[in-house]
Amino acid sequence: MRANPAEKRRAPLFYRGGVAAKPRPVGVNHVALEVGDLTEALAFYGRIFDLEVEFEERFPGMAFIDMGDQFLALSEGREQAADRSRHLGLVVDDKEAVRAALEEAGAEILPGRFLDFRDPWGNHIQVVQYSDIQFAKTAGVLRGMGLEHLEKTPAALGELRDKGLA
Repeated sequence: MRANPAEKRRAPLFYRGGVAAKPRPVGVNHVALEVGDLTEALAFYGRIFDLEVEFEERFPGMAFIDMGDQFLALSEGREQAADRSRHLGLVVDDKEAVRAALEEAGAEILPGRFLDFRDPWGNHIQVVQYSDIQFAKTAGVLRGMGLEHLEKTPAALGELRDKGLA
């Protein structure tokens, strides 16, 4: 059972002169995945997702997949073994459409209760549906992405309310 937000106890913030003694993380701007070949990676991910990709001359060997107020950076040159537990949780508008696209692309879908897959370079991706989780984009960001129709399930809204965020 979740606590009422008013009763919820958090670790105390210690202040010095009205400023928190330690900075707080507020979100993730981007995640970088290493891939073997950038062109092949964009082709692979492009078979699964509707991508808007940017390139910057000052970052050769990199591509930036736009996700509204965040991005996924693909960096050419992966050399390490496949990821096992370490993974990226990627939020999507339609998880079942992702599953179908992964199957059609012949991607390695990992066993388990979630929709996890491994890309050809061993990056472990866990796909979650936007409506089902507490992660939320602002109305303006959703509108800018053409996703203003997305809604949250009652359970996801409950998680947000429990934290005083909805």
